[in-house]
Amino acid sequence: MLHVSDEVRAALVAKKAVVALESTLIAHGMPWPENLEVGRALEQTVRDGGAIPATIAIVRGKPTVGVSGAELEKMARTPAAFKKCGAADLGPICAAGGDGATTVSATTVLAARAGIRLFATGGIGGVHRGDSADVSSDLATLAREPVAVVSAGAKAILDLPRTLEMLETLGVPVIGVRTSMFPAFYVESSGLSLEHRVESAFEAAALLRAHFEFSSSGVILAKPIAKESALDASQIEEEISRALEDAANKGVRGKAITPHLLGYLADATGKRSLVANRALALANAAFAAEVAVALAS
Repeated sequence: MLHVSDEVRAALVAKKAVVALESTLIAHGMPWPENLEVGRALEQTVRDGGAIPATIAIVRGKPTVGVSGAELEKMARTPAAFKKCGAADLGPICAAGGDGATTVSATTVLAARAGIRLFATGGIGGVHRGDSADVSSDLATLAREPVAVVSAGAKAILDLPRTLEMLETLGVPVIGVRTSMFPAFYVESSGLSLEHRVESAFEAAALLRAHFEFSSSGVILAKPIAKESALDASQIEEEISRALEDAANKGVRGKAITPHLLGYLADATGKRSLVANRALALANAAFAAEVAVALAS
């Protein structure tokens, strides 16, 4: 059922560098027209780094690795038409012939099926605050799919200590990129230490080669947001608390909670959270392209 674009397929056959990109950021993570601008900028950043971008989504029931420019714009303009699609939703949405914007888990699954080893995103999902049983499928998916995900840690709205513990339990290594601390999305550090780090894309590629010799699990390359783009830690924590209270008062649950919280933070910070989100996503895409090129060589 997998549809791989001609450009991505040719790159994979030639064993060239390819970087997967998610589509939920475009359909559900940012408002129009910033979402389209970011989607295009992410692809261009990967190209500038010497790799081929592969934005992933479900288009008319087809899991598509490398959506067209027209499809990218359609997702950005009509986000409601693209269901938020996790790994467990791939079968139902495809069988119904629907459209879906892939989350980290679904993107990871489809990237692995296509043979793509590198995936760049903003932040992964994890254990939600206040309910340790509410755990994103991102974590279980990364435990079984051999894909390296470059991210700014996990989303700041989550319970980061429990998320990091869960990743350790599942056997997913978290590698700091020029840091020994777990990043906190909008903030450089969560204060949680990491056992392993790399200083360059070449070191990351060497680590991935070794890891994939011994394990079929994924890897998280945790790259902190740049200092000049980071938000104030205490301020963002206060706004997250208010956002969680707002979600509880409005009965927002399940898949709707993350978009709701991110939207609340965008309004509360005067869109500074969107600017930070864009900056870290682009930086992650650039580093993923570097690693993909090093891995391909």
